[in-house]
Amino acid sequence: MMQGYTHVYTGNGKGKTTAALGLALRAAGAGLKVYFGQFIKSDEYNEIKALTRFKDQITLAQYGRGCFIRGAPCEADIDMARNGLRVLFDALTSGAYDLVIADEANVAFGCGLITEADLLALMDARPAAVELVLTGRGAPPAVIAKADLVTEMVEIKHYYQQGVLARDGIEK
Repeated sequence: MMQGYTHVYTGNGKGKTTAALGLALRAAGAGLKVYFGQFIKSDEYNEIKALTRFKDQITLAQYGRGCFIRGAPCEADIDMARNGLRVLFDALTSGAYDLVIADEANVAFGCGLITEADLLALMDARPAAVELVLTGRGAPPAVIAKADLVTEMVEIKHYYQQGVLARDGIEK
């Protein structure tokens, strides 16, 4: 296997999860095994439906209740995120996956579900041959500094600002 690297996709613009999904699809096309873990989310979004078509190469897990977290998270949210972090850590270090994606990990940090130390420990645990991706707005500076590749999605203009809601197959 080739040398793996750590990617961070962050920023307020649209496309962080979409970029990770594209990488997962590319990896599956190359015959690589992918673990796609999502913090906070639990709904069956269209990308989840699509990923299940590749279940022989892409393992999917969600670690959330699917609700927007405002203020302090409840105990159930924290428990689900911490359990998800343990599962994600095991997937990363298992030797079973070539690409491990921690979708919305930065948001989980921002909401107080996991710590910056948790994210850094995950990065430290990455085996040399595994590619690791952390997505979500609000990546901590230490995570950005430690990553090998950082992409910031910058929102310049979005039709959501004109009242367009999330559309099936495009935003959800």
